Amino acid sequence: MKDKNFVPAVISVLDSFPDDKAGLELEITETLIMENLDDNIKKFYELKDKGVRISIDDFGTGYSSLSYMSKLPVNALKIDRSFISDMLDNPDDTNIVSTIIMLAHSLNLKVIAEGVETTEQVNLLRLLKCDQFQGYLFSPPVPPLDIETMLKARSTT
Repeated sequence: MKDKNFVPAVISVLDSFPDDKAGLELEITETLIMENLDDNIKKFYELKDKGVRISIDDFGTGYSSLSYMSKLPVNALKIDRSFISDMLDNPDDTNIVSTIIMLAHSLNLKVIAEGVETTEQVNLLRLLKCDQFQGYLFSPPVPPLDIETMLKARSTT
């Protein structure tokens, strides 16, 4: 986002694949979004007009201004793993996670919990109405070339 050619470069790549309806989702950290916020809002709208979906990554660790949350054309918030890892033992983290989920849903945003490692975390996140989960409980990071093989193996089970 800091590079002035970022948005034109992304749009150029998208225009090279006009038949690809799967779209592109960019994850941008909360801290980066808040730098030069007004310019970033304009850039996000340019990308959204081209069908790009945007997620705020590591939500809760930066310095978001709640007054801008409704102005950002984002699709999802990804709750930072630091809140997820301690929420079973720390009521304050549970309250923060719950509040983020309620805030996001009130703005019609999807919520993804990062760093999920236990079924107990999944169970609590389900009770809190979190939309999606990612973390080692489901899979470690997978190299791009191995993803297709992994997905085929899972679809046959």
